[in-house]
Amino acid sequence: MTTTPVSPTPVSAPGQLPPSLIATLPGHYYTDPEIFRQEQERLFESMWFCAIRSADLAKPGAFRTVQVGRESVLITRSRTGELRAFLNVCRHRGARLCLEEAGEVRRNLQCPYHAWTYDLDGKLIAAPNLVKMPDVDRTEYGLVKVALREWLGYAWVCLADEPPSFEETVMGAAVERLGNVAAIEHYGTENLALGKRITYDVKANWKLIVENFMECYHCATIHPELTDVLPEFADGYAAQYYVGHGAEFGEEVKGFTVDGSEGFARLDGVGEDQDRRYYAITVKPQVFVNLVPDHVIVHRMFPMSHDRTVVECDWLYSPQVIESGADMAKSVELFHRVNVQDFDACERTQPAMSSRAYRSGGVLVPTEHHIGAFHHWLTEKLDTGSAAQM
Repeated sequence: MTTTPVSPTPVSAPGQLPPSLIATLPGHYYTDPEIFRQEQERLFESMWFCAIRSADLAKPGAFRTVQVGRESVLITRSRTGELRAFLNVCRHRGARLCLEEAGEVRRNLQCPYHAWTYDLDGKLIAAPNLVKMPDVDRTEYGLVKVALREWLGYAWVCLADEPPSFEETVMGAAVERLGNVAAIEHYGTENLALGKRITYDVKANWKLIVENFMECYHCATIHPELTDVLPEFADGYAAQYYVGHGAEFGEEVKGFTVDGSEGFARLDGVGEDQDRRYYAITVKPQVFVNLVPDHVIVHRMFPMSHDRTVVECDWLYSPQVIESGADMAKSVELFHRVNVQDFDACERTQPAMSSRAYRSGGVLVPTEHHIGAFHHWLTEKLDTGSAAQM
């Protein structure tokens, strides 16, 4: 198979670009399976990856499997209440241990092929004729562990043998955006309850989704409900690229709802300086966090192929809101519409990535120039010379 070499910097569009424009990545970055394979290896399998909401595994024995790069990762809650992550592979002959996306076991995980059995901490505890093999170390031949950290109420996993600093890479995204970690932790996301979860199957490359989220040049065109609530977005500037700045609600807007009607009480810990404001944070490579006074919206992307991305979106509210039976429809509907509008745009863009018109890429206008920094980060990660530093 012929593969396209990955260049360390974007290829400029033909001719001399005027100062107001900069070049995008060439189209093959969104269509070449070999580039996607390198992204799996050097991004999704090397960086911290937000896998599940911790509360999804409410009791011991609950498990979920997620696709992280090319690996299936199994996350369980142990008998003592901790979350554990493993490669979803039996150590005997390599059969996939759990075929279901989610489920619950009583005490152990058993391979359906030859019945090798593991406890919820990954230790090999039983196998046919195992007592006749006293030389088999049950810990050594247990499930392969995957690094796991919990933050904001989510379990983040990393497949790397030596994971990068969680504080610098994941929490650092909040510092870069808001100025300090406390500004996001004030929302108490880990104590919120899931009000709604919607999964979107998007026929587009994951980078198109990131790029779309990073800019608001399109907001006035396709997001009328959003710009009614956040009027400054109609000017094309994305608030997330000004450190500490949150887009302010319109004067007549009462809440972050589809019609601007009143939402719910401000979350505990959210101060007046963060009231009536929207903040957006990108945690590379696959998470978007959206903060508003009365709820938090978290997107997790699962890149499945060069032209398909599954996005799982959570709407999180105060437990009191959920317990009260309050109607969250108008609250959920606003960002659901934004999601559908955005993903439709990305799906319209994906086919053109293989067009000769986009062979050398497109251009970014001034309000999108920060996307160039994302492209630079990406191409540095894909540069083989940078692999040793990841």
